[in-house]
Amino acid sequence: MNTGSDEASGRAAATDETGSEPEARPLGSRAPEFVQARRALHLSWQVGVFVVGLAVVVAGIIMLPLPGPGWLVIFGGMAIWATEFVWAQLVLRWTKRKVTEATQKALDPKVRRRNIILTTVGLVIIAVLVGIYVWKFGLEMPWNIKQ
Repeated sequence: MNTGSDEASGRAAATDETGSEPEARPLGSRAPEFVQARRALHLSWQVGVFVVGLAVVVAGIIMLPLPGPGWLVIFGGMAIWATEFVWAQLVLRWTKRKVTEATQKALDPKVRRRNIILTTVGLVIIAVLVGIYVWKFGLEMPWNIKQ
């Protein structure tokens, strides 16, 4: 995907490998017209969007080591930022492209076969370790085992 500036409209033009333009929104603010018409209101709008997006991204970062959909929340915060900031729109476009490429790669039969084999080997190793634990200690919880 090639992103470049379209001189006439001031918008970024995006083309894929075939040279055709995908249906992508133009870069820039998506604030309502009456907000964009007033500079002070638009600046406060941007500050509000930034603060809300920052709160969501920070919540996602906190969820990474804790239970919760950390990456999903982080991308949600980036999507909030992308409603107002061009840099966030470009980051999201890049992320979507990379996710699409990884999806296509994962659907490749050779890669799928390799992933299935690795998953099976991992599950067999885990089953053997659980079997050894049960054989040695029975169905006792680790904190109740007395040597």
